[in-house]
Amino acid sequence: MNGSTDGYLKVSFFGPFYGSYVVFELDRENYSYAFVSGPNTEYLWLLSRTPTVERGILDKFIEMSKERGFDTNRLIYVQQQ
Repeated sequence: MNGSTDGYLKVSFFGPFYGSYVVFELDRENYSYAFVSGPNTEYLWLLSRTPTVERGILDKFIEMSKERGFDTNRLIYVQQQ
């Protein structure tokens, strides 16, 4: 999961406990979405500024996630409001 264009983020939610995240795709023009994972293939998110995303973005997310070894059949789609 160490692509040359990956960004890494370290987040603390509770004091000394940190979570590591990999930003492997980002809409650099409008910052409207980001594809983010944990340090392994257990955690995966498509983060969006809007409640819905275009089908093309979702397809790109699925394709790039598969290339990184994620089981996209296990994705959970959440209805946002």
